[in-house]
Amino acid sequence: YEETHVHGVYEAIAPHFSATRHKPWPFVSSFLASRPAGSVGLDVGCGNGKNMGVNRDVVMLGCDRSAALVSLARDMCTSSTSPAAVALPGADAAVADSLDLPFRDGRADFVICIAVIHHLSTRERRVDAIRQLLRCVRRDGKTNIGGGQVLVYVWALEQGTSRRGWDEGGEQDLLVPWVMKAPQQKKKKEEKTFHRFYHLYKKGELEEDVLAAGGEVLRSGYERDNWWVI
Repeated sequence: YEETHVHGVYEAIAPHFSATRHKPWPFVSSFLASRPAGSVGLDVGCGNGKNMGVNRDVVMLGCDRSAALVSLARDMCTSSTSPAAVALPGADAAVADSLDLPFRDGRADFVICIAVIHHLSTRERRVDAIRQLLRCVRRDGKTNIGGGQVLVYVWALEQGTSRRGWDEGGEQDLLVPWVMKAPQQKKKKEEKTFHRFYHLYKKGELEEDVLAAGGEVLRSGYERDNWWVI
């Protein structure tokens, strides 16, 4: 199911999707900017790598299930077209599954996972993915001073003020269309629509999943139709 409605879709739409993803969200940006110099961070589900150039004083390693998006992220890491306008020292990206991350236990100073967990089709898989994030980050009692933290973002059910109109009490498991528009000179019938699976998180649900995965909730909030938790 996820192969058809998540993995296959992102492989097909990668260049078009990347063209719509340029700027990190404000809280993601501030979280990354506050990481201490010399830290090593993981960006799980890095997409085109847009978040990897926010803080040039840390080393970022990204991964994504989509080889096409990883290729775009690696280009960003090694070229002057990155958000930092220069190649990012030490940064790299690789193809990996969020349920089987290829990183050693407790070696990352921080992890971000932005708009990824909501693509997993069962709660068990979503909790397992969060457990993988927690496995990778160091646990040395210093979470309160910026190390050993994991930032997760998921799409919210409560989007009553957005154009989508989803809100409390609505369906949480949805197939959301992505329309690949044809060039202007071509007819509309050549447009292609893909459907991506999303589990829309209701208020408090992300915190419950973090606790179920063995984590500790330090902070949580809402930004741009998403719930986030550290």
